[in-house]
Amino acid sequence: MIVLYLDFLLMARVLKILQTLRNHWKKSVFGVCVVSYGGHWLYGKHCDNLLRRAACQEAREYGHQGIPAHVQVKKATVILNPAACSGKATSLFEKNAAPILHLGGMEVTLVKTDYEGQAKKLMDLMEHTDLLIVAGGDGTLQEVITGLLRRADQASFSKTPIGFIPLGTHNSLSHVLHPHSDNRVKHITEAALSILKGETVPLDVLQIKGERDQPVFALTGLRWGAYRDVTANVSKYWYLGPLKTKAAHLFSTLKEWPQSHEATLTYQGPTPRPPEESTDTPVRPPLLTRIFSRLALYWAPPKEELPQEEEPEPWEKMDVSAVELSISTQNKNPDLRRTEDALVVCVEPDTLSKGEFISTGSTKMKDPSTCSQSGVQLLASRCQLSLPEEGAGFYSIDNEEYEALPVEVMLLPRKLQFFCSPASKKEMLKDPQ
Repeated sequence: MIVLYLDFLLMARVLKILQTLRNHWKKSVFGVCVVSYGGHWLYGKHCDNLLRRAACQEAREYGHQGIPAHVQVKKATVILNPAACSGKATSLFEKNAAPILHLGGMEVTLVKTDYEGQAKKLMDLMEHTDLLIVAGGDGTLQEVITGLLRRADQASFSKTPIGFIPLGTHNSLSHVLHPHSDNRVKHITEAALSILKGETVPLDVLQIKGERDQPVFALTGLRWGAYRDVTANVSKYWYLGPLKTKAAHLFSTLKEWPQSHEATLTYQGPTPRPPEESTDTPVRPPLLTRIFSRLALYWAPPKEELPQEEEPEPWEKMDVSAVELSISTQNKNPDLRRTEDALVVCVEPDTLSKGEFISTGSTKMKDPSTCSQSGVQLLASRCQLSLPEEGAGFYSIDNEEYEALPVEVMLLPRKLQFFCSPASKKEMLKDPQ
């Protein structure tokens, strides 16, 4: 009887709760949504902590490795942009990257920038470091390499390997250097671990020089035209959600059509890639071999050959009337087995219909270096871009805005060494299918 009575009380309590939920169904639905969201948020935090712990344990293995007594601990200089990722960059770095670098046995020096353009000045004053780490987005990375390559001793300083920790809104090269991941914590920890693993890959650099200012250097490329202008204004239509990209291109066609940009392009063809210099120290021959070699050179010196003047590459000229013109490196598709060094010039014709303009623009939002089927693609080692005197608009250089002026763009092949994950480097070394 007591068991039946307890069952009856339990059933009555359950019915009362169900009746309350039914009578206040709006509050019940809202409560369920809040609890579900909170549970999902807590589960995500738990998964992030597990990723951090696993990365720190892997980094500790590198930190426990012994080094010879005469070898100093590696010194790493970090250039951090606190304004990146809407001011969250410092927190992201300290939680996800800094512990890995410290556990890996590095002597880390952290330098934070206070204003836009300061990274260029810091690079001019920086002393020797074993490796350089850029923590920020495309803008921070572009400032750092520009300051580095403007140095008087850039020939030697540019050999310093560079690590890139993606903390910005735009991180164009992060998916090339590290495995792609939608989880921000995993992406940052993988980037930090790649620095400890030590694998590097050479990347090309564009030198963009105007008539007046100092040269600017870029890792991805330069864009000029209607698609660049629309990209700069997409954020204004945030309230349209996933339709904002197509809406921005549609409204652009309503304001002005056709959107033609006229310029004169002069360029030189690609150059053959020289063989890589061996980093191995040559074995010194025995003493007798060296003596006989010197005697042979003394009694039969080699004949001096007159240096042959190399014929300069011919320049080709074309008048451009396009929706957009882009000049980019091949860093987003780095093939280490490539036989030629070249930058890619893409000219999108101004004969597109409005529908084609909108669909192509949506594709270029995902990958600005994409050249449409109707576009003209050229390979060059150097090019000169002459623009009209007025109304040229703006360039986008590595997602940073610059005033559009006549410029000369020159490729600096394999100029900088960047840390990358072993899996990414293995992918670059694969034979093309």
